[in-house]
Amino acid sequence: MTAPIPHPASRPAPAAPLGAGDLAAEITAQLSRRLRGVRLHGLRPSRPPVPTLVAVAHGSRDPRALPAVRALLARVRALRPGLPVRLGHIELNRPLLTDTLAELRGEAVLVPLLFGRGYHVTRDLPAALADAPRLTGRIATPLGPHPLLAEALHGRLLEAGFPPEPGPRTAVVLAAAGSRSPRSARDTARTARLLSARLGGLPVRPAAAHAAPPAGTVPGALPAVADAVRELTVRGHAPVAVAGCFTAPGRFATHAAEAAPGIAAAPLADHPALARLVLRRYDQVLLAPTGCDDESTGAATVAV
Repeated sequence: MTAPIPHPASRPAPAAPLGAGDLAAEITAQLSRRLRGVRLHGLRPSRPPVPTLVAVAHGSRDPRALPAVRALLARVRALRPGLPVRLGHIELNRPLLTDTLAELRGEAVLVPLLFGRGYHVTRDLPAALADAPRLTGRIATPLGPHPLLAEALHGRLLEAGFPPEPGPRTAVVLAAAGSRSPRSARDTARTARLLSARLGGLPVRPAAAHAAPPAGTVPGALPAVADAVRELTVRGHAPVAVAGCFTAPGRFATHAAEAAPGIAAAPLADHPALARLVLRRYDQVLLAPTGCDDESTGAATVAV
């Protein structure tokens, strides 16, 4: 019996011939599907360059300052081999921050070696980044307040002779460079509370190493170190030690030490906890580029 011949309308239409462009696209698609299943042994996919960590120091005429900062950065490099780390100073020392940024390309994270949100952090650093158009940069929060900073301050106090088990009348003055910014004063006060908690609740009075402004002219301004020492002494505290939120020796660190009636801690310099904190601030920017500090310090990452 003869099979029925299908009606012409029911027959499948012949495939249209592929043009040169369509043929190339089809070959590319098939190759892509096959290559997705191929693993190249011994080869790793390329990764984007790691952003440069630019440590921003204030700068000082004290000849001991630059070696102290370099020692801190040497410890940072030892903790994170392969991380590009550069140094820039706001003033007084070379390399200046503007020169360091002018030499860089790509991405950078500026980590202030400062301890509060004063005008250097909120104004000078963003201005320096704005003048570096070939660089994509962000600014980390300053080093304070943070529990690692309290650890470093405690360590320097112990090295200076502070008793591991202080008596109930012992007290500490926490000296900082000081700023007319109320936020900077609040940051120093929060660091003082963190240090107090680390010392088992001993009184820790925040103070400014520079001359205090006239009373009432700057809301929330910190007292001078000598005035803070006097206040604690009048209240019956003894001994009174002085710790300092200073990365390196300099004029303010010297003034604070001179006001100490006894124990005066050295600048933090290359303390291991401070080096870990520098890396922590760097990492926070990369992990939360639009967010805030995961320690809830109230110091949000500044994106520029």
